[in-house]
Amino acid sequence: MDVANKSTVSEFVLLGLSDSWELQMFFFVVFSLFYVASMVGNSLIVITVIADSHLHSPMYILLTNLSIIDMSLASFATPKMIIDYLTGHKTISFDGCITQIFFLHLFTGTEIILLMAMSFDRYIAICKPLRYASILSPQVCVALVVASWVVGVMHSMSQVIFALTLPFCGPNDVDSFFCDLPVVFQLSCVDTYVLGLFMISTSGIIALSCFILLFNSYVIVLVTIKNHSSKGPSKALSTCTAHFIVVFMFFGPCIFIYMWPLSSFLADKILSVFYTIFTPILNPITYTLRNQEVKAAMRKLKNRLLNSNKAAPLHSF
Repeated sequence: MDVANKSTVSEFVLLGLSDSWELQMFFFVVFSLFYVASMVGNSLIVITVIADSHLHSPMYILLTNLSIIDMSLASFATPKMIIDYLTGHKTISFDGCITQIFFLHLFTGTEIILLMAMSFDRYIAICKPLRYASILSPQVCVALVVASWVVGVMHSMSQVIFALTLPFCGPNDVDSFFCDLPVVFQLSCVDTYVLGLFMISTSGIIALSCFILLFNSYVIVLVTIKNHSSKGPSKALSTCTAHFIVVFMFFGPCIFIYMWPLSSFLADKILSVFYTIFTPILNPITYTLRNQEVKAAMRKLKNRLLNSNKAAPLHSF
């Protein structure tokens, strides 16, 4: 029997972060600014890397894909939330809810693997510099990017298939500003406690395992730099600390939400803001915009655009 056919809920109500009108207006302003800044910053990185041939290296290819994922992660739910604050219309269709679940897990799953690939890139560059070109060739880099998206799709499909097997007959209030399995599966009309905990907790276990691997790679890189450089450790420590903070802000909420899916919804809502709104703007600042090569490439691109604009009126006569 197809349990999905028992679903009578055609839409869900997204309760958002707060019922207070003042807080909603505050969130509207703050999240709008963060969203615009995230889109502008990540778009600038993608355009700069594509336009400058000197940046067509494995590290910048990975960073460009990270920016694309961050723009996607920032866009799957935030624009709707911002519009909902203005219109007061906080419903989402059943199909729209499933779509949000799909894209959330697609982009987070892909970003997890991509962050690990970037960590591997830095590990090889610092710990095995003479073998960097042979180990991390452009072909290997492309393979890592493709693998991250494949893993993301497979993980996302498993979550969506699980959600589609659940019957929903009410209630339909989602205590969050977007749809995700930890809150949606508890609205189903059947007892999914054991299966739901197993399905969702696997995401937390995967995130925790990847986080431990990333943490170990940062430790190895720092130890290697400290042993081979007398003046570099302070700068490397600063850079790696900034990277680790961003990684922790992305992985920490994911680990907490999915390893303890029945925890406080308020805590889950607050934590989910970090990896859907804050992290997409922190990644370009931490990983790319502080990079001297990227800064130089951006200056060249700006000068090129300014010069082309100055020359344009001459061609019009």
